[in-house]
Amino acid sequence: MSGEKTKRGRLKFLLDNSVFLITGAIAALVWANFDKTSYGQFINTDLLEWLGISGVHHDAPPGGGHGHHGLSVHFVISDILMAFFFAIAGKEVWEALLPGGPLSNMRKAATPLIATLGGMAGPAGLYLLGCYYTGTMSELGNGWAVPMATDIAFSYLVARLIFGPGHVAIPFLLLLAIADDAGGLLILAIFYPQKELAPLWLLATVGAIILGLLMRRMRLQSFWWYLLLPGALSWYSFFKAGIHPALGLVPIIPTLPHAQTDLGLFAREELGRHDTLNEFEHWWKNPVEIFLGLFALANAGVVLSSFGTGTWLVLAGLLIGKPVGITLFTWLGQKIFKLELPTGMGFRHLLTVGMVAGIGFTVALFVATAAFKPGTPGLDPVKMGALGSFAAAFMAIIGARAMGIRPGGAATNKEEPAAETGKEEDASAD
Repeated sequence: MSGEKTKRGRLKFLLDNSVFLITGAIAALVWANFDKTSYGQFINTDLLEWLGISGVHHDAPPGGGHGHHGLSVHFVISDILMAFFFAIAGKEVWEALLPGGPLSNMRKAATPLIATLGGMAGPAGLYLLGCYYTGTMSELGNGWAVPMATDIAFSYLVARLIFGPGHVAIPFLLLLAIADDAGGLLILAIFYPQKELAPLWLLATVGAIILGLLMRRMRLQSFWWYLLLPGALSWYSFFKAGIHPALGLVPIIPTLPHAQTDLGLFAREELGRHDTLNEFEHWWKNPVEIFLGLFALANAGVVLSSFGTGTWLVLAGLLIGKPVGITLFTWLGQKIFKLELPTGMGFRHLLTVGMVAGIGFTVALFVATAAFKPGTPGLDPVKMGALGSFAAAFMAIIGARAMGIRPGGAATNKEEPAAETGKEEDASAD
C-alpha cells in the first residue's frame, strides 16, 4: 500500500512540475540533432495510413501535417490535443472575470493589466525593431508575437522559488500571465489564420455556444456532453474557418455550468468545487500535462546549428523586452493614471516578475508554429529562441538575489511602500 502511495506521489510530482514537458523538449532536441530525417518522418506520420485505413482523403491540415489524409502526428498533437490546454487556460481567464475574480475589480486589476500591455508591447516592439535593423522583416517579421508569450507553469514554479509561497508578487505574476494568454488567444485567432479565412463557418461557433447554453438550461452536468456536442462543433468550425483549431474549445468554456464567484487564480480551494467547469479542469489537468510533453516532442526538435537572427530577436524580446515593457508601463500607469502596486511589492519585485515572465517556452513555441509554415527558413531559429527563453529563469534568480530578494524574505506578507507612492493597497492581486 505504501509502495502504491509512493508511486502516486512520484507521478504527482512529475505532473505538478511539468517534467513531461521538459522531457519532451529534451527528447525532441536529442532526436532531431542525431537524426533529423527520422524525426521529421515521425511528426509527419499519417496516422490513418499507419493504422491501415485507406480511401479517406482530406485537405492538408494547418500546423504542418503533410499526410494526404490530413491526420499527421503533428496535427493530432498541436491542433487537437492542445485544444484542451487552451481550454484550461480559457477557463482561468473566464473565472477571473467572475465576481471575486481578479479581473472583476478594475481597481485591483488595472496595474497588472497595464503591466501585461507592457509585457506584450515591449517584446513585440523590440522584435520588430530588430527585424528592421537586420533587414529581415520579410523573412522574420511575421514572428512578432512569438516573444509576447509567457509560460504560466514554468513562470509560476520559478516565482515560487524566488519569492517563496505566499508572496504578493506571485498572484500578480499569475494575473499578468493569464491576461497575457487571453491576449495571445486573440492574436492567434486574428493575426495567424491557418488557411484562407472562411468567416461563414463561425456561424457554427455561434450555434455551438447556443447549444451549450441550452444544455446548461437543461441542467446537463457532465462536461462530456459539452465536449462531444458543442465542443466538437466549435472545434470543427474553427478548423473550417481557417482559425487555429487548437483554440476551438475556448468559446464553449463559459457555457459549462460553473460557480458564480471565483476563489482566485489556480486557488487550491477550487479543488473542493465540483461544478461542471471545475470537474472539467480536474479531469483534464493531468492528461494536459502529458499532452504538453507530446507537444514539446513534436515541436521542439530543432538542430542546434539553427541559431540565427530569429533566435536572437526572440531572446531579446523575451529577456529584455518583457522586463523593460512591464516595468516601464507600470511606471507610466503610476505617473499618468495614479495606479498602485499591491502592498508588499516594490519595483525590484516588479522587475523580477518581468524577468520571470520572459520564460516563453510552450506558448512561444506554439505561436512560432502558427507564424511560420513548416520548412520556412525562419521557423527553426525562432523556435530555438523560444527554447532558449529558459535563460530568463536563471536571469531572474540571479537578478532577485542581487536586489536582495529572498524566499519568504521581508517583503512577504508585510507592508512595503508601493513603489514611490508610499500608498497601500490590498496585499493580494486576486
